[in-house]
Amino acid sequence: MKVPFSPPDITDEEVKEVTAALRSGWLTTGPRTKELERQIAAYCQVDKAACMNSSTACMEMTLRLLGIGPGDEVITSAYTYTASASVVCHVGAVLKLIDISPDSLEMDYDQLEAAITERTKVIIPVDIAGIICDYDKIYEIVERKRSLFHPANELQKTYGRIIVMADASHSFGAVRNGKKSGSLADYSSFSFHAVKNLTTAEGGGITWRSVDGLDNEEIYHQYMLLSLHGQSKDALTKTQLGAWEYDIVDTYYKCNMTDVHAAIGLVQMKRYESLLHRRHEILKQYEEGLQNLPVHGLKHSGEDYRSSGHLALIWLDGKTTEFRNRMIMKMAEQDVATNVHYKPLPMHTAYKKLGFDIQDYPNAYAAYSNEITLPLHTCLSDEQVAYVIRTFTECYQELAR
Repeated sequence: MKVPFSPPDITDEEVKEVTAALRSGWLTTGPRTKELERQIAAYCQVDKAACMNSSTACMEMTLRLLGIGPGDEVITSAYTYTASASVVCHVGAVLKLIDISPDSLEMDYDQLEAAITERTKVIIPVDIAGIICDYDKIYEIVERKRSLFHPANELQKTYGRIIVMADASHSFGAVRNGKKSGSLADYSSFSFHAVKNLTTAEGGGITWRSVDGLDNEEIYHQYMLLSLHGQSKDALTKTQLGAWEYDIVDTYYKCNMTDVHAAIGLVQMKRYESLLHRRHEILKQYEEGLQNLPVHGLKHSGEDYRSSGHLALIWLDGKTTEFRNRMIMKMAEQDVATNVHYKPLPMHTAYKKLGFDIQDYPNAYAAYSNEITLPLHTCLSDEQVAYVIRTFTECYQELAR
């Protein structure tokens, strides 16, 4: 039996909607993209959302919207994918990486507080595997450090404190204390990449909380300018009679979402609650099926939270990195694809060049060293899940002899 790691869950309905978009004569940003933005905002319990071609673009454009640049510091986790940190380098700001807590994949909040200086402008928490970070605790830290914050422009002055920009790439649909991901941080960036819970093939979305003194329509307008060359009118607006003329207000970027991509997302939105339900069913099967082995998995629900069930992270208690790597190879020989989330950023060449050393991040290294990620997607049948559990068990037992 062959079990791929994370293929997209695409049905005939998505195909029909994409076909309809192609036949409509409107392929780029247009009515389908605008409707997807409306649905995302409603789903996340916020007023507005903006779609772009990736979560990375959403994060970078948000930093640019906020006026973050050289001389500013931005803090994020060492235990994440590069996109959480590379966007800081793109805008020329100083990147600061924080180790994770010994008992979770969230940033160590004591270390986070100690790392804040007068130059700190943004914190980027990471909702690993779809589990929402403790934003209440993060805002408590931000409030305690309010006196250190020196706004450099009017938008920063509106907040009057460090701005919290969630890398929520994994957590679309997750809930904490009754609030949806997308409504907890000041800004939240989602990924709709092919391997994510909800896909538009490639794509991303940004939501933001309403704040006194903040004009949500103006924020949306700025995102549109940033994502489409600084052009004052999009292509859809320019099709109106006599509305050809436009202005380029600044030399901005090109990272808009197209209607072809949005067409996939609109159908995925209709199916999304059932997709989330199936992911948690699979997680429960893994938990029960592996309970007699000396391993433990990431907990995806509790009294005050429920994740989006994006990744099934399993730790091989007491085992080495070599053992983990041999497990991956043996399972691959049985046609079960697995992965590792994540190799900490300080272990990668790009971040070593920036001066980061994995020895300064012992908790991130410990979490990485014996972690293995099992297939978790809604194309999995119960028979495939059972096969993954059986293969995992047999490979573990054979290697542990």
